[in-house]
Amino acid sequence: MFQARLLVVAVAAATTVLPATPATAGDTAHRLAAPVDGFAAVAGDGLATTTGGEGGRVVVATGLDDLKAYAAATEPLVIRLRGSIVVAPFGDMIKVGSDKTIIGAGPGAELVGGGLYINQQHNVIVRNLTIRDSYVPGDWDGKESTNDNDGIRIDTSHHIWIDHNRIERVGDGAIDTRKDSDFVTMSWNVIADTNKALGLGWTTNVITHITAHHNWIRNTFQRNWSIDNAAAAHLYNNYLQDIGQYGTMSRNAAKVVVQNSWFDHVNDPLVAKDATSELVQTGNVFNGSSGRRDTAGAAFDPAAFYPYTMDPADQVPAIVRAGAGPQPVRQRPQAGVVTVALDGSGDYGSLMGALGAHPRIILVKPGVYREVVRVWEDMAGVAVVGAGRSPADVVITYDLPAGGTKFYGGTYGSAGSPTFTTLGNDVTVRNLTLANSYDETVAPSQALAVRTVGDRAIFDHTRFVADQDTYKADSPNRDQVSRAYLHDCYIEGDVDFIYGRGTAVFDGCEIFSSDRGAPANNGWTTAASTSDDNPYGFLFTHSRFTSDAADGSVHLGRPWHPGGDVRALAQVVIRDSYLGPQIAAVPWTEMSGFPWQEARFFEYRNTGPGAAINENRPQLDPADAPGFTRESYLAGADNWQPWRFAGHR
Repeated sequence: MFQARLLVVAVAAATTVLPATPATAGDTAHRLAAPVDGFAAVAGDGLATTTGGEGGRVVVATGLDDLKAYAAATEPLVIRLRGSIVVAPFGDMIKVGSDKTIIGAGPGAELVGGGLYINQQHNVIVRNLTIRDSYVPGDWDGKESTNDNDGIRIDTSHHIWIDHNRIERVGDGAIDTRKDSDFVTMSWNVIADTNKALGLGWTTNVITHITAHHNWIRNTFQRNWSIDNAAAAHLYNNYLQDIGQYGTMSRNAAKVVVQNSWFDHVNDPLVAKDATSELVQTGNVFNGSSGRRDTAGAAFDPAAFYPYTMDPADQVPAIVRAGAGPQPVRQRPQAGVVTVALDGSGDYGSLMGALGAHPRIILVKPGVYREVVRVWEDMAGVAVVGAGRSPADVVITYDLPAGGTKFYGGTYGSAGSPTFTTLGNDVTVRNLTLANSYDETVAPSQALAVRTVGDRAIFDHTRFVADQDTYKADSPNRDQVSRAYLHDCYIEGDVDFIYGRGTAVFDGCEIFSSDRGAPANNGWTTAASTSDDNPYGFLFTHSRFTSDAADGSVHLGRPWHPGGDVRALAQVVIRDSYLGPQIAAVPWTEMSGFPWQEARFFEYRNTGPGAAINENRPQLDPADAPGFTRESYLAGADNWQPWRFAGHR
């Protein structure tokens, strides 16, 4: 029903609303007609409330020059932005003056390649717009000196209402509220497919009052929000989904209240960073979200500033999905094949941005892409394919160590360290390199290139490159089996660099042990932690174990018992493979007091100078060997046969 309505009466001022419609469960029509609320409606700094360009002329901007002129005008204006306006030069910020409403006229209203800048102004409304694609390819961190490409930037301004917008794939922050800005409301916005979402602060003064409600933040990494030195930040009924690093953070002397919000697969959902940070949370729901859920101090009582009514937290995902973003909604067809390129020739400049479009296939053009990639559960079924002549032509890399300290405390761990993680099922990766470039000589640490959690992952003709713990074959929990099939892959590392509780088959792969410069012990290839009720852990078949390390200095594996778990019973079979001279005479060793003899380690029909048969090399019985094949490891109840789709047969 709400799609048939306009957000405001287009020929009148932006705050002239449609008649309210009686609300029913799940109906958001009454919300779309609502006037400004929250702190933007509170009197202060000489204004009674936020009205934007109400009372001024209504003008239409269809081109960049018109928009710039109207936005900077000294008179009150309601600026109806129509169609798609490409910002030039790329990354430019259009300056917006006081007493302005900029409102999108229909679902196609958008700014492409730039954003809006509200600097030392007041009484501004931005509604119903899409702001997108100011991302600088290759600068995922947003650190280049030429890249400060925010979606909306607010500096030392007051009475600002940001409502029903969509901001995605920008170069730096989606919305940055900075430098003593005050009386701000952000409502019903979609922030998506970008590293930095919503930052607030850049000042030592504790001034800002901000309300944020019914916003949908998804497939982002940090600043969701990062709230620094806010006098009062009231966040309610927001939907945070698929967040890579941290959710909402109270920093320095900020006072933050978070209510009836839904955190869906958010790492460290609520963080009070400093001793003076205050964070009160009530009624929130945490789904698949691990890490910190801090509370600290008393913060403030939002009801002392303004009246408000919250939706039940369990209804937030449905309500926000239905009502957030520009209205009426323009349905976007799911993409089939999209391309990613650093030179601007692709549909997207980052893999993160491409995944947010939920395509079937992502073709990644040659180049080195520095970014952290999470293939979330709702991105299941995607294929990521390097478009180069070899896997070395397309490199996805980052450098987070598992033992590295987050700036707000704690370590990244094995879940936060990987450059590339598959959380969804049925993900295929082909013809590229996945690397963790962390230098372990700086400080020894695990540093994962790849972690697979979802079921039925396929890696074909793909390189995994790191040092310690290169690849973790994982699963959602110890009693749930997730399977991965690696065909014609190259895996490089030094210590325990293929490990975990998942089930993984390495078919025709090269397993390369890097020289650690320790001839007595150059590390272990595997550290499986297979559950005792899972008959299948790691199978290496028709593969090659190679190295540049000294002869006899590399072990095939050791049994990992996470946290001393006695039910972890490592299962590894290496069969019909070539073992180089680096393999130690006693290739299996104990780990943390657990003897290797109690694990399920077997070899079968291996060749090469590192192969041998003796009391230290348990062999499969020929009668049992037919039960340890890629089919037995992977077929399962669903008869999964990934080798049919991995470059052969």
